[in-house]
Amino acid sequence: MKDPFNLKGKTAIVTGGNGGIGKGIARGLASAGCQIVVAGRDEEKTSRTVQEIREEFGIRVLGIQADVAQEEEIRLLVKQTLESFGRIDIMVNNAGMNKPKMPQDYELREWDEIMGVNLKGAFLCCREVYPAMKTVGGGKIINIGSMLSIFGLAVSTIYGASKGGVVQLTRGLAVAWAKDNIQVNAILPGYINTDLTRRLRQRTPEINEKVISRTPVGRWGEPDDLAGTAIYLASSASNFVTGAALPVDGGFSVMI
Repeated sequence: MKDPFNLKGKTAIVTGGNGGIGKGIARGLASAGCQIVVAGRDEEKTSRTVQEIREEFGIRVLGIQADVAQEEEIRLLVKQTLESFGRIDIMVNNAGMNKPKMPQDYELREWDEIMGVNLKGAFLCCREVYPAMKTVGGGKIINIGSMLSIFGLAVSTIYGASKGGVVQLTRGLAVAWAKDNIQVNAILPGYINTDLTRRLRQRTPEINEKVISRTPVGRWGEPDDLAGTAIYLASSASNFVTGAALPVDGGFSVMI
């Protein structure tokens, strides 16, 4: 068997790929030779990430400004990717948002906003890349869930509902598109050291010790810790894996 983890000649779109977990995954796929499209709302941040990945890995990288909650912007994202690379093999639905507060304090517009990015956005991206993947004989979709796809947290009830929905979306699409040789899986990150979680630790310093004591490996994860799992799920090594939701959490979800 040739190297099953080699992604040379493949093209991946990574939403929210300009920072945190998305950037870690984009870097991982690039290290395996994959061409990368970094999609994000912050154009300046996206440009910096594109330059960094291009210089480090020497692969083709394109940055596209896109809001995943907007149907027309996703259609344009897919169109521009096909115009630049001619194919789409891998879709990583990483873009997400949260507004932590108690459930009774949310306004309906906040429900719509969180669900629009986290769940509707993932669906729109999957739907729009489907024809391109079918054209090239198959593809890989990686949806990013959360520990809150499994557990409940009072101050992130809507976020948790959206991420639970991401896992069910993953399973449904895996069944629907198996005949087209499209594998659809989810990664459920644990507590990862990103700009967002650093702000969380500043607001609630006690969470740092809670996470470390609950995580068997004894540390927070880093964005690059997601890279290997993403390469596996994006490569031919995972051709018989679909509909799975894989925790990458240092053992957090199995610790009592």
